Amino acid sequence: MATDQEIVLLVKKHALLNATTHDGRADKGAVIGRVMAECSDLRTESKLVSEIAAKVLSEINSLTFGQQRSLLEREFPETVQAEIQKKKDQSKRDSERGFELPKLVDAKVGEVVTRFPPEPNGFMHIGHAKAAFLGSEYAKMYKGKFILRFDDTNPAAEKKEYYDAFRDSFAWLGIKPDLIKNSSDDMERYYALAEEMLEGGYAYICTCSQEKMRELRGIGEACEHASQRAEENLHLWRKMISGDLGKSEATFRFRGNMKSLNTTMRDPVLLRIIDTPHPLLGNKFFVWPTYDFAGPIEDSLDGVTHVMRSKEYELRDELYHAILNSLELRDPRIIEFSRLKLQNTTLSKRTLGKIIREKQVQGWDDPRLPTISALERRGFLAEAIHEFILSMGVSKVESEPTWDLLESFNRKLLDPIAKRYFFVPDPVKVQVSDAPELQVTLKYHPERDYGERELATHGTFLIPSDDANRLKVGSRIRLIEAYDIQINEIQKSGIILATYKGEERTADVPKLQWVAVGEEYPMMVKLPGPLLQNDEFNPKSLQSINGIAESAAGQIKIGEIIQFVRFGFCRMDSPGTAIRAHR
Repeated sequence: MATDQEIVLLVKKHALLNATTHDGRADKGAVIGRVMAECSDLRTESKLVSEIAAKVLSEINSLTFGQQRSLLEREFPETVQAEIQKKKDQSKRDSERGFELPKLVDAKVGEVVTRFPPEPNGFMHIGHAKAAFLGSEYAKMYKGKFILRFDDTNPAAEKKEYYDAFRDSFAWLGIKPDLIKNSSDDMERYYALAEEMLEGGYAYICTCSQEKMRELRGIGEACEHASQRAEENLHLWRKMISGDLGKSEATFRFRGNMKSLNTTMRDPVLLRIIDTPHPLLGNKFFVWPTYDFAGPIEDSLDGVTHVMRSKEYELRDELYHAILNSLELRDPRIIEFSRLKLQNTTLSKRTLGKIIREKQVQGWDDPRLPTISALERRGFLAEAIHEFILSMGVSKVESEPTWDLLESFNRKLLDPIAKRYFFVPDPVKVQVSDAPELQVTLKYHPERDYGERELATHGTFLIPSDDANRLKVGSRIRLIEAYDIQINEIQKSGIILATYKGEERTADVPKLQWVAVGEEYPMMVKLPGPLLQNDEFNPKSLQSINGIAESAAGQIKIGEIIQFVRFGFCRMDSPGTAIRAHR
């Protein structure tokens, strides 16, 4: 467990990093998230970390931006160099990648404004990442502006921790908005525009029950409230916003077209009474806009030129434009693309939330989930997610890629940089007679200069049971980088007896990873599998395997991604526990 001073330094590093990438002010939630990600042991000390973070952030946020940057460069030079190298590597990959987004219609350099409007009712997942990356990439392409706007006008579903989780995921993905705001910042603006619509006859206040409203919309018939005069509507509206009317007693409805084949236009509810306290504003407001109302207004008034959103909203485009036309507000251009899906998983925050509440998984960062924090914890790189998203472009054609495609991008990036270690899952003992005692020197990477380590051999080894089960008496194998042995006997106890056959390399013999007895480091690896099976939660979606790693594995840092030879890429989650990202 880290000491208090080590926690202070860890918090200070991430606070300075966060502050210097977010206009000089560090966000406590994002900083704590990064600290927990780097040192997962501290998850059980969240109260202590929060107390230390409060003190450190108070000091950091009192400094000027220049002072923060100087302090970061002076006290954490390696971190600064790593950030610089990360940007260089990303730039190089971008130039080599060859993915090119199609040009936007009516787009001018320096004038394009895009946005990403998540609802803070869960953690950011890879489906959100598609919309966020596309909006960010187009803003960069046209040297424009990208806005992160929290669509937080449904207090019943939203929590403060979800705002922080999105900001943290944005930071890890390397997406830097030019502006971060909340839809709830503009409640007075919504109220003023709602009154304007009532006065202009574009909306009315309805006191029908939900059942009656649903029935009439289904048959395309207007209720008696649709013909109310503006004065009556304004009177009821003011009773709504003052709190004189309770939940479900009245709604604000757009006067659309009850005969429209597009049922979205059948006098939809645009504002409703919600008596749940808002995570940021408490009980300041009683009436809250739906996404259908807040979205187009925010886009128009924020100067958004191109609205990037998935085509699931296609039927709502007519309502989007009608609301803006009724208010005589600027109408942005909508760019639609297919929603990202992944086989054998779900991107529904409602479903993910249910799985978490029922404790079928261990939280939003459980490595089986498609959330960004879960993908990070599992061992995926932000750059791999970026390339995976851009490879699909902005097509409206529905597709459901497998995890294999995402893994292929991750593998391509990890293979040149991940250190190699030996790991023996479910070990079986092999005793080799006439074997010399050797010190085998192995590189941590076949090409990069990561240094070397030595593995001692004493004639008794541990090899994977899967390999052991395939051995036959008389067969010859090679212990990687050590020597050949010949199998003499496979005892009923499971112990294998073998004979030393020399260090000279032999072609066409199976090569096995190994750990010498007496040189073991116990290791348990979690194996995430498909979250869903036949569209139901898969109770076997997380397996674990116990094994033995070479002693040098004890030096792997928490959060480091390595390759266990012939087993897969794994991220160290805690001392002695790793999570396999993929093979």
